[in-house]
Amino acid sequence: MEYFVQQLINGITLGSIYGLIAIGYTMVYGIIGMINFAHGDIFMIGAFVSLITILLLGMAGLSWIPLALLITLIVAMLLTSAYGWTVERLAYRPLRGSFRLAPLISAIGMSIFLQNYVQLAQGARVKPLQPVVQGGFTFMERPDGFTVSLSYMQIVIVVVTIALMAAFSLLIARTSLGRAQRACEQDRRMAALVGINVDRTISLTFVMGAALAAVAGMMFLLYYGVIDFYIGFLAGIKAFTAAVLGGIGSLPGAMLGGLLIGLIETFWSAYFTIEYKDVAAFGILVLVLIFLPTGLLGKPEVEKV
Repeated sequence: MEYFVQQLINGITLGSIYGLIAIGYTMVYGIIGMINFAHGDIFMIGAFVSLITILLLGMAGLSWIPLALLITLIVAMLLTSAYGWTVERLAYRPLRGSFRLAPLISAIGMSIFLQNYVQLAQGARVKPLQPVVQGGFTFMERPDGFTVSLSYMQIVIVVVTIALMAAFSLLIARTSLGRAQRACEQDRRMAALVGINVDRTISLTFVMGAALAAVAGMMFLLYYGVIDFYIGFLAGIKAFTAAVLGGIGSLPGAMLGGLLIGLIETFWSAYFTIEYKDVAAFGILVLVLIFLPTGLLGKPEVEKV
């Protein structure tokens, strides 16, 4: 029982990171109907910006951890959002009226470019970081000495994920930007006719998705303590799988899919061989899509003629 509870905690933590990245995928797909395959690399850039900011603040002598993390979070979100805006301007906006495959190929090219750009700028070696947030709780001790641990970092990740999920849900449901996003999702041409700035709405959606990816990148860095230029590809594929599993276009579905992927990976690694954890995650995705083609919380698209 104790081992199960420990893996449940680990799976929820990993799933929360996947969920934050998956929200960016589902927001972009909901408005323009395209998958931003460069989004995983935006997450990777957020992790590198967080690492550089933490190191610079340490060199500047800032030793109060909460303030350092707050500054790091703000800097990472701002700079990573700029990358997300740039991806939209370079890879999507010029091809918006083209055939549907063109922006997809452009996004893949942007993903490869960002990977190589970071590799050249920061090197191919892994970048370690000493633990910044330490400590936690231990409970449910077994006679053999095994105890269930819940670190402060895991609590922070889950709390931040829940807070951001609630904030973005309210933003989309209650604000003028959210109404503009929902209008663009239904019909971009009609939204433009009623006075909505479609270009600005799409750009802001990319910026919001990149900001969430920056938060996920920072949490990943603080939790695992090591990053490299390739983490964006793997995390991006898992987050995309989570978005499809939960129902592409649904924010709660993206978070649910992220949690499920995280739990599947963690439990499979704990009770079976770790080499096949990705096979298990994608196998569950295939089974779900066979019986629920739109995902767990997705809605079927209705084509109006």
